[in-house]
Amino acid sequence: MKSLAQEFLSHGDREKIIQAVREAEQGTAGEIVPMLVSQSYSYPMAGIIGGGVTALPAALALSRFISARFWISDPDHWLFLGILTLCFVSFHQTCKHILWLKRLFISQREIEEEVDEAATIHFFREGLHQTRERTGILIFISVFERRVRVLGDQGINEKVSKDQWDRIVHIITDGIKQKNQAEAVCLAVKEAGRILRTHFPMGPDDRNELKDLVIK
Repeated sequence: MKSLAQEFLSHGDREKIIQAVREAEQGTAGEIVPMLVSQSYSYPMAGIIGGGVTALPAALALSRFISARFWISDPDHWLFLGILTLCFVSFHQTCKHILWLKRLFISQREIEEEVDEAATIHFFREGLHQTRERTGILIFISVFERRVRVLGDQGINEKVSKDQWDRIVHIITDGIKQKNQAEAVCLAVKEAGRILRTHFPMGPDDRNELKDLVIK
């Protein structure tokens, strides 16, 4: 079964992005790494909250229905607890596997924090802080959260404003909304290459130091 990240881009889309990266890096010492992850975090509390919120009213309704159906004048508390347990387990698993439902029980603040943390972790894990001139750019796309982050290394951030990173983010998010994610990522990569060529021209011994596309 394919992951969210694998479904997000077809094989042909990935090849287009890799080619876009290679073209964008021509003439610059910078390194651009688009990275796609299915989700930044598992959000285990979403299933627990969702299960708890939906299980209690469902268990109350079902226990009353069963009591009325079988003429039970004094409902058994064990019956209610048993139904509550079954409902909780059922709704908990449903919330875990139906993604739009899972999102309902995750706060926007938690999503922003987890995506920020995941992007930072992957920036270092993929070695973007280890290029010779500190000119790595991570374009981080988290599919489940529908969030995009652009992180530049120290050498880049000293010369590039946050507004320029925000423009790259908007290029991708707008393209995803229009279901043109591959083209949007290619455009974002092209824009990143333009920024890099302005500040970091290619040196005489420049070489490709990082992967052209990472999918997790």
